Amino acid sequence: MADRHKTRNVSVGGVEIGGDASVSVQSMANTPTTDVKATVAQIKRLEAAGCDIIRVAVPNHEAAAALKSIKQAISIPLVADIHFDYKLALASLEAGVDKLRINPGNIGSQDRVEIVAKAAKERNVPIRIGVNAGSIDRKRYGIPTAESLVESGLDEVRVLEKLGFEDIVLSLKAFDVPTMIRAYELASERCDYPLHLGVTEAGLAWEGTIRSCVGIGALLAEGIGDTLRVSLTGDTVEEVRVGFEILNSLGLRKKAFTLVSCPTCGRCAIDLTQIADEVRRRLEADPPSKPITVAVMGCVVNGPGEASLADVGIAGGKGAGILFAKGEMLRTVPEDALVDELMNEVEKL
Repeated sequence: MADRHKTRNVSVGGVEIGGDASVSVQSMANTPTTDVKATVAQIKRLEAAGCDIIRVAVPNHEAAAALKSIKQAISIPLVADIHFDYKLALASLEAGVDKLRINPGNIGSQDRVEIVAKAAKERNVPIRIGVNAGSIDRKRYGIPTAESLVESGLDEVRVLEKLGFEDIVLSLKAFDVPTMIRAYELASERCDYPLHLGVTEAGLAWEGTIRSCVGIGALLAEGIGDTLRVSLTGDTVEEVRVGFEILNSLGLRKKAFTLVSCPTCGRCAIDLTQIADEVRRRLEADPPSKPITVAVMGCVVNGPGEASLADVGIAGGKGAGILFAKGEMLRTVPEDALVDELMNEVEKL
């Protein structure tokens, strides 16, 4: 792991991005923003999953009018996603949002950008300049490449800088993972604004998770990135779960638990998949009060070693398993009692 690239600090409703802050995990509601009840319910599920910051689409004034009620009902910072109409940005600021996501190039003339920047500055509300490969100005920048994404983003940054506004977060998203990686690498060399990582339109849960883990994970391993969103077609809670698993895998943020389990092979003589699923379900339902590692292993080859390295673990045998805690072998337990006995040891910790 490389050292984190040093970036400026930006505060989003009390959640710090950049500087020495931990990498934050974001998501975006996929409910109609005008449906306050449904949007709040979805955000509450995201809060429960650990989401740090939530974004909602503001395509019209009806959506902007709903923001105040949404903001009052949730506990995490609220970001308004704005395109084309600068008045929607102003209405969102009036509603009390904690951050704007805009592209200054598509909300009108310079004087309108200045109005938005002034209003945001008065309220100490940062702006994320969000550049996507599918929406850059091809007449101006050509086909989307890493270089054109960065140039497009920095041009927008300069617009705000000329207005005296520097409370900025920058994102440079592309579906093509190598392009996305290179764009963020270039941006990290050319500016010190916090970077919001993501692979845009990554796809359905299976494909999108892999693309996001490769792209976001590669950059984080280089020390690049201050906040992230995993963009998946489907349940938004899954975005948050994947985001935290990326951070947990790199040691950047610890989850309540890390579950280690083997892929199984012909030596496995217990129903390891069912046991591991049940352990995860119970850990999710009642998370440990401090981060722990739990190992569920299926045989005597790697099982005892992996289980003894975890805080608690089991190594399977024929219809039974050996229970470990803090590196010590405790006892042999029948298969039908393994989960209960393992969870008892978790409780003791």
